[in-house]
Amino acid sequence: MSSHINLIVTYCTLMVFLSNQLIVNGQRARTRQSNEPLKATVKITGNEGVNGWITFECERGHKTSTRVRGQITGLSPGLHGFHVHQYGDLSDQCTSLGGHFNPGKHNHGAPTDGIRHVGDLGNVMANNDGVANIDLMDNVISLKGPNSIIGRGLVVHAKTDDLGQGSTAESLKTGNAGARVGCGIIGWAKPN
Repeated sequence: MSSHINLIVTYCTLMVFLSNQLIVNGQRARTRQSNEPLKATVKITGNEGVNGWITFECERGHKTSTRVRGQITGLSPGLHGFHVHQYGDLSDQCTSLGGHFNPGKHNHGAPTDGIRHVGDLGNVMANNDGVANIDLMDNVISLKGPNSIIGRGLVVHAKTDDLGQGSTAESLKTGNAGARVGCGIIGWAKPN
């Protein structure tokens, strides 16, 4: 019995030592400082020249909102649905990302609605040059916990999201936002 306990203690000590000595490319891995914000990023690509970069940032200790910033180019002028989708799978381009990220099984809605899909970020506005500059705060998506968007898809759609206010069943599912014209997978950003 004593030898089993000694073996377990030795194993646990070794695991603690190794976790403190993580090596990446010959250097000790850098860990996030407790005051650094959590940050994720996604590169958007799509058909007909749709491209962009989006960042998601949560201040440490600030559990109520995530800032979403970036730019998407190559869009038609006007409003475009903007959603986090369920999967991070690009095996069939934007189609394999699944539906909107909706762990609560709610109806589709506006970002300001109390009941909505987690992934419902509303619309982005592309100017006459097809450029959408994005800077918004969202109180539902997160980079940690059950509403984490890490590893999920981000999609920009061809049409305006009706925010669940349309007169069809599709409005309560997708906001009638149309085809997926650009997408990417959200991942952790490199620490500063």
